[in-house]
Amino acid sequence: QVQLVESGGALVQPGGSLKLTCVASGIARFSVYAMAWYRQAPGKQRELVASILNNIWATYKDSVKGRFTISRDNAKNTVYLSMNNLKPEDTAVYYCNAGVSESVYWGQGTQVTVSS
Repeated sequence: QVQLVESGGALVQPGGSLKLTCVASGIARFSVYAMAWYRQAPGKQRELVASILNNIWATYKDSVKGRFTISRDNAKNTVYLSMNNLKPEDTAVYYCNAGVSESVYWGQGTQVTVSS
């Protein structure tokens, strides 16, 4: 059974930094999965924040480019999202996503709140 467990969410002041971690279990070949971070703010649809296929190719939502970095450690079945210069509009529940072929998995989410 595939499980994705996120951690690292917190309350942080504007301009602050956080690093989210997602650990995957029950996946035989983690390296072949495309990994992504999504977020969902209250009253809004879930949106793609960043995705990574390997440690060379990654994509980002325009509003987070230059501030967020997605990375992965295939040996640890882990994907990270480093977030710098956080803004109030980054407040949301952040979800980890894993996908390969027709299989897609989601974590339970971790809350990030950016407020003074």
